[in-house]
Amino acid sequence: MTGLRSAPFRLMLGLSVLAFGGYSLLLSVVPLWAARGGAGAAGSGASTGVFMLLTVLTQLVVPWLLNRVGHGWVLVVGMVLMGAPTPGLALSPELVPVLLISAVRGIGFGLLTVSGSALVAELVTPAEHGRASARYGLAIGLPQLFLLPVGVALVERVGFSAVLIAGASPLLGLLVMPFLRVPAPSATAPVLAPDELVPAGSWVRAAVPPVLALTSCSLAQGGVVTFVPLAAAGPGVAVPIALFGMSGGAVLGRLLCGELVDRRGLGGRLLRPGVLCVLAGMLVVMFAAGQPGGLAGTAQALGAVLVGVGFGLVQNDSMVTLFAAAGRRRYGTASAWWNIAYDGGTGIGAVGLGVVAELAGYRAAFGTSALILLLTATLALRPRRPQS
Repeated sequence: MTGLRSAPFRLMLGLSVLAFGGYSLLLSVVPLWAARGGAGAAGSGASTGVFMLLTVLTQLVVPWLLNRVGHGWVLVVGMVLMGAPTPGLALSPELVPVLLISAVRGIGFGLLTVSGSALVAELVTPAEHGRASARYGLAIGLPQLFLLPVGVALVERVGFSAVLIAGASPLLGLLVMPFLRVPAPSATAPVLAPDELVPAGSWVRAAVPPVLALTSCSLAQGGVVTFVPLAAAGPGVAVPIALFGMSGGAVLGRLLCGELVDRRGLGGRLLRPGVLCVLAGMLVVMFAAGQPGGLAGTAQALGAVLVGVGFGLVQNDSMVTLFAAAGRRRYGTASAWWNIAYDGGTGIGAVGLGVVAELAGYRAAFGTSALILLLTATLALRPRRPQS
């Protein structure tokens, strides 16, 4: 049985919540931990950058792995690598061990992300891809909604040891695996009729706009997640509220996009509005960075919400567009491209914007991201006709 109401699809959503729990809890905490060990803005950003670099390098080979060992084994190994090394962070805040552990966790995350989103496409019909992607986005967004701000708040009030439970969450996902029926390796590359085959050139051309849109937005999101906690004028509730707002906005954007794509046929037409929404949010975050007072905190939260909503629209629309362009034979490849754009952009945002922040300050870093978004919206994205 396949479809939105099928047991395999629902179990996959539950597994995704657990797998992304550990990722979300530590995403903003690890840069703070590296800063505690003496790393500057560039070093703190490198903790996220190394994680994402290994994630992206791993994602390049996951389609090959899916065709040979299947989704099940890839998911299992990914969850183990994400969860098991996490307690090692408690041994030292020095940059080298933090980067090594981040690298191992990044490999696990690369396995999880590509296999997870490819499996979502396999478990439903193409007509349900918009809503399936939205619900998958909800499953991975809820942990970020609650655990991104919770991680920072726990560090401020309890200490870094409180967030080491992040390692348990992906490992708990292993308990779901015996009940999750996934396609066999031979089923991941089905024999298709000639009219179902998508020419390689057509697929690559269609993939460029959604990949560029997703990369520029994830770069902005990586900058917000990594540097808003460091750029804040002082401790308090403003940063957790901003991170909560960004994650909540992303969930809302994905759910809205799923309905508009499946029910209104707007696939591919929400990329530019989403990028412009992220651009507006980054400008607000830029002007609020480092400013004291409640007004700056409110502006920071508003900007983060705009970043989240726009990013959610782009996440969902780009995923659906890539699956439609690729055809079923290339679901694994489409998933890899989507995840590489997402995670590669996040890593570039953490490292690249970290270097800018080190040289010219956090406002310059956020402004650089805003410029990239403007160029993407005006040069790389063009209005598309509704999908038939």
